[in-house]
Amino acid sequence: MTTASPEELRGLFLFEDLAEDQLAWLSLCGTVEEYPADGVICAQGAAAEFLYVLLDGEMVMTQTVRGHALEVSRTDRPGTYGGAVQAYLGEKIEQRYQHTLRATSPARVFVLPARKFAKAVRKWFPMATHLLEGIFFGMSNARRIVDQRERLTALGTITAGLTHELNNPAAAAARASAELGDRLLAAQRSLADLAAHGVDCLHLSALVSLGPALPAPPSGRRSPLEISDAEDELGDWLEEHGVEGAWDLTPGLVAAGVGIEQAEEVASAAGGHLPAAMRWLAEVLEVAQLQAEISDAMGRITALLDSARQYSQLDRAAYQRVDLRELLDSTLTMLKRKFGADVTVKVDYDESLPPVPVYAAELNQVWTNLIVNALYAMGGAGTLTVRTARENDHALVEIGDTGPGIPEENIDRIFTPFFTTKPVGEGTGLGLDISWRIVVDRHGGDIRVESLPGDTRFQVLLPLAGPAAEDPAR
Repeated sequence: MTTASPEELRGLFLFEDLAEDQLAWLSLCGTVEEYPADGVICAQGAAAEFLYVLLDGEMVMTQTVRGHALEVSRTDRPGTYGGAVQAYLGEKIEQRYQHTLRATSPARVFVLPARKFAKAVRKWFPMATHLLEGIFFGMSNARRIVDQRERLTALGTITAGLTHELNNPAAAAARASAELGDRLLAAQRSLADLAAHGVDCLHLSALVSLGPALPAPPSGRRSPLEISDAEDELGDWLEEHGVEGAWDLTPGLVAAGVGIEQAEEVASAAGGHLPAAMRWLAEVLEVAQLQAEISDAMGRITALLDSARQYSQLDRAAYQRVDLRELLDSTLTMLKRKFGADVTVKVDYDESLPPVPVYAAELNQVWTNLIVNALYAMGGAGTLTVRTARENDHALVEIGDTGPGIPEENIDRIFTPFFTTKPVGEGTGLGLDISWRIVVDRHGGDIRVESLPGDTRFQVLLPLAGPAAEDPAR
C-alpha cells in the first residue's frame, strides 16, 4: 500500500477546491490500492466501509436488477468515485454498497475509510451535509407516503368491489325474507280455508305430507318454449277441474316442478276441494322457493367473505406455504366488479404445482397491481389470462392481457419508482415498484415482462423452496 500526495489529489476534480490542510489530511488518511483487470473493488450489498476514487486506469459500475448485473457507467476519468458515498449519513441508514465497482483494466484507486470520509464531509461542509440529508430523507419520506397511498388505493379498489358484490346477494336475501313472512301467513290462511270448507283431518294430513314429497324442479335449464308448453298444459288441466285463477297459479307451480301428474296427486288428497288445495300448494311452494333464494344468497355472501379473508390473510400466519390458486382466485373475486362485460377472464392453473412458501397477503397486492394494470391497458375490452406453471425450481404466475402492449422504450423503466404512463392523478408510478420489492426483495424471486401488441405478459417467479436464509419473523 502507498499513499497519494496532496499534489496528486489536487489534480482530481473531486478534490480540486479543497484547502492545503484538507488535502494533506486526506493524503494521510487514505491509501492507494492497485487492482488487476476484472478485479472487484467493492460488491453491491456488502458493508460500505470505504470511498473509492479512481486515480488511473478504468473501472465499471454495475447494479444487480432482476437477477442481472446491469452496467450503470464505465469510465477512465480520474476523480470518478464510488463505494460509501452516503457515509455522511452515518448510522441514520444501513451503510451498504449500492453498486459494484470493478476494474476493467489495471487501476490505481485512492481508498478512504468511510468513517473518516464522513467526518470530513460533516466538518468541512456542514451546510451541504444538512442539505444532502434533507434531500435524501425528504425523498425517502415522499416515497413512503406515496407507497402508503398506493396500498390504500389498492385497498379502496378491493373494498369497493367487495361492497358491490356483497350488496347484490344481501339485497336478494332481504327481499326474499320480507316476502317470506307474507307467504307464510298466506299459506296458513289457505290451510285454514281448507279446514273451514270441511276438509277432514285425513285429507289435510295427506295434503301437508304431499307438499315436501313433490319432486324438485327439473335439473338443467328448460327453454322458454318448453316452459310455455308446460304452463299451457297445466293451465288447461286446472281450468277443466274448476280452479279459478288457474293462469295466475300456473307459472309458480311449473317453476317448482309441478305438472299434471303432481296435480292429480293433489286432487286425490284434497277430495272435492281441489281449487283451495292448489292455492295452498302454490303458497307453500313459493315459501320453499323464497327459502332457497335466501339460502343461495347467504351462500354467495359466505363465499365472498371467504374470498376476502383469503385475500387479506388476516386469520393466517404471515409466512407459510399456500396454494397459489387460492390467492389468485380470491384476488379475481375481489376485483370482479372491475371486469366489464367485454373482458373475458381465462385461468390456466397447473394442478401439479405444490404449495409455495410466501407472504400471502403481500403477494395478493402484487396480483392486484398486475391485474388492475392489465385491465387499464385493455381499456375495458379484451382477454385477461391468469396462468400458473412450474419453471425448474420456481413457481411461475403469469398475468397476461390483450392490450396494445408496452412501448419498447418504456420496458426498462416500468419498474422505476414514480414512472407511470397514466394521466396525472390516475397513477402513482409505484404499483410495479412495490410489486418488484415484494417479489424480489421479500421473496427472492423475479418479475419478467414480455410485451407485443395484443400480448403482454408479466411473469412472477417464486422459489419453491422459499428465499435463501428466510427469516419468518422478519
